[in-house]
Amino acid sequence: MSLTARFSCLSDFDPDALSVEQARAFIRSQLTRVGTRERVALRSALGRVLASDVIAPFNVPAHDNSAMDGYALRHADLASSGETRLRVIGAALAGKGFAGSVGAGECVRIMTGALPPAGCDTVVIQEVVELDGEQLIVPAGQRAGQNIRRAGEDLAAGKPALAAGRLIRPAELGLMASLGCAEVSVYRRLRVAFFSTGDELCSIGTPLADGEVYDSNRYTIFGMLTRLGCEVLDLGVVRDHPAALEAAFREAAAAADVVITSGGVSVGEADFVKPLMAQLGEVLFWKIAMKPGRPMAFGRLGSGGGGSDEHAAWLFGLPGNPVAVMAAFYQFVRDALQLLMGADPLPGVPLLPAVSSVAMKKAPGRTEFQRGILSQADGLWSVRPAGAQGSGVLRSMSEANCFIVLEHERGPVAVGDTVQVQLFDGLV
Repeated sequence: MSLTARFSCLSDFDPDALSVEQARAFIRSQLTRVGTRERVALRSALGRVLASDVIAPFNVPAHDNSAMDGYALRHADLASSGETRLRVIGAALAGKGFAGSVGAGECVRIMTGALPPAGCDTVVIQEVVELDGEQLIVPAGQRAGQNIRRAGEDLAAGKPALAAGRLIRPAELGLMASLGCAEVSVYRRLRVAFFSTGDELCSIGTPLADGEVYDSNRYTIFGMLTRLGCEVLDLGVVRDHPAALEAAFREAAAAADVVITSGGVSVGEADFVKPLMAQLGEVLFWKIAMKPGRPMAFGRLGSGGGGSDEHAAWLFGLPGNPVAVMAAFYQFVRDALQLLMGADPLPGVPLLPAVSSVAMKKAPGRTEFQRGILSQADGLWSVRPAGAQGSGVLRSMSEANCFIVLEHERGPVAVGDTVQVQLFDGLV
């Protein structure tokens, strides 16, 4: 079924007034992972997505061991009430166990990670005991088996340690290293081609003519894609001429899994872009009820014409204003690219509550993503807008550390109202 048919089957979808959540849901419903796998060295796997389960070849930990610095003893030797005195007969170190046997009324000094001596079933932490010469004084209230990590407690031999679809972060690198994995199977990098459109755009390094502006969008898009671990192809600035645009679209669709453009999707700019995209594939143009970033295109492009040929690539046509580009990318494109990369569907960046320190204008009927500065004072998190909120004011995006997310049906915000924020840390 075509994209248009799928879209029209959803009766509550209006391309002239689409909510943020509706657009997200529709995009996610159309995408499947790229599928191609490759094996890479473990250190090269950071930011990639696992293509197969990682099975633990042995238990982690491999043996019972102490979780704390303290003393290993037999719980049966402890008095049911009051203190117990035990004789310290040696020490067990990580990697160098206690060689002797522990008898009744005896205990052994033990370090974190060391194997408990035979017969010892409990570790008492050093902070709660007292030493009287060679005598250890243990207070009442100790539980049998406390402070001992059991073999296989973290990872059990033969069981999946990590499932396919997991995004590999530093913790996953360390976990796989603990299993002795020198290589790992991952999905190939997603190939993304991008370009900007507009006769007024000038590449950096070239003097500006009257009416021209430097193209910043390609640099923010490059940064966002690189942070996601994509293989990027920058096709530069494409002029507002049908032949140049057609050549750029064909080249991008032939070389990449995804094509991202900035500019050329608003009402005034799309007179020949829309029919050109329709000629090369199948593209839906939306007016999303959000600010910034209202106009957006989504669909598929074919290198030879038509969105279903073997080189068809997904298309995201983003607005032209710099902040609108970034807002649309983070709210729609980021999760879509991670899904295409093979990552399990993510719930999105969590929303966290904060108190607004200023009043903000807001009309119901659209979701607004204001750039904000989140700070803490006296244990309370508060947020305020980061300067001017125009969609062309990139400086406020640079100064911000979060999006203030004002919901679709929300009206004006008063000082002291609770609002939701999306932290940039982990997002950008």
